Amino acid sequence: MEFTTGGRLEVRITPDDVGKRVSVRQFTESGREGEKFTDTVGVLTSWNDGVLSITRRTGESVRIAESSLVAGKSVPPAPARRRGPSATFPELARVTARAWQPVESEALGEWELRAAAGFTRRANSVLAVGDPGRPLAEALGLVRDWYAARGLPSYIQLAMGAEGTQELLAAELSEQGWASEVSALVRIAALAPIGDLEADVSRVVLSRSFDEAWLSRYKRFGTPGPEVSKVIGSGPSTWFATVAAPDGGTPAAIGRCVIDGRWAGFMAIEVDPAARRQGLATAVMAALARRALEEGASAAWLQVEEDNTGARALYDRMGFETHHSYHHFRSV
Repeated sequence: MEFTTGGRLEVRITPDDVGKRVSVRQFTESGREGEKFTDTVGVLTSWNDGVLSITRRTGESVRIAESSLVAGKSVPPAPARRRGPSATFPELARVTARAWQPVESEALGEWELRAAAGFTRRANSVLAVGDPGRPLAEALGLVRDWYAARGLPSYIQLAMGAEGTQELLAAELSEQGWASEVSALVRIAALAPIGDLEADVSRVVLSRSFDEAWLSRYKRFGTPGPEVSKVIGSGPSTWFATVAAPDGGTPAAIGRCVIDGRWAGFMAIEVDPAARRQGLATAVMAALARRALEEGASAAWLQVEEDNTGARALYDRMGFETHHSYHHFRSV
């Protein structure tokens, strides 16, 4: 890994490089064997108060003190895979969870109890991946108590239809009176072809944050509380897309993308009904995909409800294929 110019180590990155893929070397310690250094490669996701945050391709976030830097530079993104990605259920479950994080969570063995004042089932359900660490009946009792203490219904999110998924646990929940209420498809695709889509991205504005206008198009809540901003703003490297309306009011289209290692997750792709069939959803997806490719991602995922035939047709054309379905079971 070469950091030098004319034989000298140099730090050639600044806070203006946030969002770029970088390679840095930091001083860790010195001793009898000399100075020791650690190298980190990934996307520079923030640089605040003298601390850099770099997200590696694995999704791991590394925090580095600016004062410890001895060298740094921006580097080209990793080559993008153009064939469909392979993925295991546990990997996708963790990636999708990191893209939509709750306000509070608690471990129950390997399960994760999640709550966000009722904003979306995903952020207010148990991510039941692995072993709860106790008999199922006892675990379900603790789940009910935890959500009841927060005035929330008890939901458990399970996946079916892929190797290693949870049909057996779903059957056990059904036997114990839990009802499946909502189901959706988790679909995956190679990222590069989405970035290559023919689309007019000139109207798409990308930002690290969202505003009231963006939220006015999203409309997946009643009166927005702090939990809405917390959940929507979460994720390792999150971008928001906006297509302004001609009259300057509620945006014509919006989108959200969370980049996490090799994965780019697409959410909140919303288009004004009056502006549909103008290619705005494709433009939003393409713009976000190009941003994700620049950060080194190579695979895409999204979630779509099974009965949303229009969205499913659009994603079919982009190369998405169903990996598994997920279901929310409610205690009744």
